[in-house]
Parts: sequence; structure tokens; C-alpha cells
Amino acid sequence: MELSSSTNVSTTLCPTLTTNVSRVTREPYVNRLAHLDEGLYDDFYTLWIALVVINTLIFMVGIVLNSLALYIFCFRTKPKTTSVIYTINLAITDLLVNLSLPTRIILYYSGGKCLNCSYVHIFSYFVNMYCSILFLTSICVDRYLAIVQVEASRRWRSPNVAKVACVCIWLFAVVVTYSFLTCCLTRLFALTVFEFFLPLVIIVVFTVRIVCALANPGLMQQSRERRRRAVQLLTTVLVIFTICFTPFHVRQVLVYFHPELPHHVVAYHITVTLSSLNSCLDPVVYCFVTNNFQSTMRGFFRKAEAEQSSGDIVSMQKSSKGSGIVTGIAHSMMLMNLATPQQEQVPA
Repeated sequence: MELSSSTNVSTTLCPTLTTNVSRVTREPYVNRLAHLDEGLYDDFYTLWIALVVINTLIFMVGIVLNSLALYIFCFRTKPKTTSVIYTINLAITDLLVNLSLPTRIILYYSGGKCLNCSYVHIFSYFVNMYCSILFLTSICVDRYLAIVQVEASRRWRSPNVAKVACVCIWLFAVVVTYSFLTCCLTRLFALTVFEFFLPLVIIVVFTVRIVCALANPGLMQQSRERRRRAVQLLTTVLVIFTICFTPFHVRQVLVYFHPELPHHVVAYHITVTLSSLNSCLDPVVYCFVTNNFQSTMRGFFRKAEAEQSSGDIVSMQKSSKGSGIVTGIAHSMMLMNLATPQQEQVPA
């Protein structure tokens, strides 16, 4: 009796709090995210300006790097191995993340008033972020199979299997992200587990397995250089996960357990910007997928330097040629001036 009476008293004393918590729990998560842009502009104006500048820089750098990466992997890389197929899809997702940033910049500029823009941005951004996570995981799994499970993985490491896996990843990310964003906050934890923590565990386990195999070269037939590159790739992916994706998903978990978390507006925008930075860091992963990416990048820079040098040489040649013509004309005029007085001295 005492317990029930105390429960009734607490419910009676705090009806507003209970109603608010219930409303927040049942409200679609995409609506909560859409209104966070308003809170940023109204309460944290300095941070709002900084985020506009940072997102603009991420947009410009990411567009250049990922467009160049797509060109290299699509037109300058043969054959299209499983690693290259996964990397092409990763570059596409990163490029789409960059293309979603102007919508976020417009949101910041409007002070969060454009809710339709916010819905479009949130959906496209979340889909591409989770596609990026899953494709990074696929690259790590592929490297693990290629280095550690060579014989057992020959059937699974074919281009056709990689293409089917990529299609499944796109469909899974679109359907799952849409279903959870349009649902209430109570299902947010499942999205975080299946699309972040599970891939993170896979990457950590495979990284440890390859490092252990590298410590015992007698267990492997591959060259030390190939194994070293595999460790570098997995370590790079792990670092990107830690820097870019972990803060955002830690915040997601905290919001799940504490819906009325203080200062969650600041935490949301900072962690989302960190996750956007992934689109500029993934080109580091490309360097370890294939040697062709590094060699082609060096070729581009050398070609640019060669064109600049040849342009300087041509301009110097033109200037020297022009100066030679001027000198010749001046010399002829001097001869003519010298000859004229001598002709005047000759009698008619």
C-alpha cells in the first residue's frame, strides 16, 4: 500500500514531467533532429558560424578528393577486384555525404527554419553515413579474407559476389535508416547497435587477427609488405571510426537512456560534423587498397608540374625570340642611320 501510494503521489506531483518524457519517447526521431538546428542558431551563435565555415571546407575538400578517387578507380584501375568494387562504392557514399552538406549549410544559414530541407538532409546524410560504415567494414573483411583465409575465401572474393554485397548494403541502409528515423526514440538503440557497434567489433577483431598473424610469418604465405599494408589499412579504418563515428553514436546511446540530456544540441552538431570529416579521411584508406591510386596521384602532380615547367620554358623562349626580333630591328635601324650620312657625302 505504501509503495503504490508513493507512486501515485509522485505521478500526481510530476504530471508534466511524465507527459514530456512520454511525448519525447513516442515522437519520431527525425522530428527531434530537425528542430535541433533551431536551437543551435538561437542559443549558440558563435558555434553556428564556426560550423558553417567548417562544413564549407569539408564540402570543397571532399568533393575534389572523392571525385578524383572515383575517376581513378573507375577509369584508371584494372582489373576491378573485390577491394576496388567496395572502394568505388565507398567513394560514392562519401561523395553523396559531401553533396548533402550544402543542405546543412542552408539550414545553418536559415537558422533552422527550413524544416523540409532538414528532413531531406537528415535522411540522405544518415543513409550515406551508414553506407560508409558498412563499406569500410566490407573492405576490412575482404582484406582479412585475402590475407588470413586465402584458400577458404577464393569462392567468396569474386567481383560478382562483391557487387551483390554492395547492392544489399545500399538496400539495407536505406530501408533500416528510414524505418528507424521515422519511428520513435525507443528503437534508436537497435540502429546504433546494428549499424555501428557491430561493424566496429568486426573491424577490431579482424585487426587483432591480422596483427597476430603478422607476428608469426611462418603461418602465412604472403609477403611481409602485403601484410604490412593490410595492417595499415585496418588501423586507418579503426582510427577513422574512433575519430569520426564513435562520438556521434556515443551521443545516440546517451540520448536513448537520457532523452532530456542537457546541451545535447551542441553535442549533436559537433558529432555530426566529425562524422562528416570521414569523407575527407577515407582517401587515406584508398592508398592502402591498391598501389594504382598512389601512382596515379603522383602522376597527376608530376604532370601538373611538368606542364607548369614547360609553360615557363615556352614563355621564356617566346620572350627570348621576341627580344631577338627587337634586337635585329634595332640593329638594322642603326645600320640605316649610319648609311644615310655616307650616301649624302657622295656627289650626285
